[in-house]
Amino acid sequence: MLVGGELFDLVEIRVKAGDGGDGAISFRHEKFVPFGGPDGGDGGDGGNVVMEADAAITNLLRFRRDITYKAERGHDGQGSKKHGKRGKDLVLRVPVGAVISDKEQQGEDVLIADLEQVGQSVVVTEGGKGGLGNVHFASATNQAPRIAQKGEPGKEKTLLLELRLIADVGIIGYPNVGKSTLLATASAAKPEIADYAFTTRAPVVGVVEVGLDTFVLAEIPGLIEGAHLGRGLGHDFLCHAMRTRIFLHVVDGSTPSPADDMTRVNTELGLFDAALAQRPQLVVVNKIDLPEVKARLAEIIKNFRSVGITPLVISAVTGEGIPELMTRTWDMLKQVGDTRKEVPEKVFRPQPRGPRVTVRKEGDAFVVEAPALERIIARSDVADAGVRWQINQQVDRLGVNRALKKAGAVPGDKVRCGELEWEW
Repeated sequence: MLVGGELFDLVEIRVKAGDGGDGAISFRHEKFVPFGGPDGGDGGDGGNVVMEADAAITNLLRFRRDITYKAERGHDGQGSKKHGKRGKDLVLRVPVGAVISDKEQQGEDVLIADLEQVGQSVVVTEGGKGGLGNVHFASATNQAPRIAQKGEPGKEKTLLLELRLIADVGIIGYPNVGKSTLLATASAAKPEIADYAFTTRAPVVGVVEVGLDTFVLAEIPGLIEGAHLGRGLGHDFLCHAMRTRIFLHVVDGSTPSPADDMTRVNTELGLFDAALAQRPQLVVVNKIDLPEVKARLAEIIKNFRSVGITPLVISAVTGEGIPELMTRTWDMLKQVGDTRKEVPEKVFRPQPRGPRVTVRKEGDAFVVEAPALERIIARSDVADAGVRWQINQQVDRLGVNRALKKAGAVPGDKVRCGELEWEW
């Protein structure tokens, strides 16, 4: 039997892909070649941020300590048309069962991936494209371009990482019914055990052996009425319950009505997700080592049978009935298919492709937003008159003049794009 481990469930981190490298401004300088021409190479693309499921990682603890991650920047281009080296991807290893969501600015979380299998990976944010070198800006009228592009910035995102338990069997029930003791007795897991509600605040797993076979047993934190609304441990309980195949529903034999306790727990399951209430269950009456429970055991069993259920009876403390319970659990696992609730398929929400150039009026100036032009301005010596003439060619080529005219600009108006301001 293997020792189980406590899981750290939900963290928020910030990731940034690498910026693209800058394009080079360079010219050939060769003997006997008086007019060598431009030969500036392109910048390399920035590295991506990748997440990969790794069996050796069991929790999200490292992401609680470090919350910001950044991939490598692309290398700048060089002369002789040498392209810059691509930035290295940053690979973040997460536990199997990690669900990754993008926390959008609008406040809505969009699913990126559910890494259910070892080795599964996903690019969570992409590196910026490398900037073009000056070789790309040569033309019949501009044979010595002294402009190039700055690399695109890498994309940034705020991500939510949620570790949803993947286990064969989930032990469910109210707090203090003996779930932790049952897990500790049936496996080698070591959950915290104490006489107060919510002893277990995160799932604990253990491996149970039945002959030569094994299955993963998980204690899922207890819940109270209203859990489907987030009360108590609420959604923490219910989300972890989604990933199990069957339930061991443990009730406390010393309460006034164990059968009613079971009904209330199943009601909470159904209110959160109707499929959970339909999941196969073995109902287990615990604490038969207590004299008061033994005295009314026949009555307890009769009450369950009146609603069509024949419960198993155990003492998690003494171990009475545990071997039989584990055998019945294994038999049920063999009979049922994989009934676990799957996380929805990844939702792709492509952003609409906007215009390459937009113009807005700010005070007495027209402000141009044109990423391709802004990257040229950022990489060039705009104080040089010759460079400004070359940039003006790009202003026309990229459709900026057409957009300005459409926005109502007239000759003499002030125009600003990035760090460059000019009179139209």
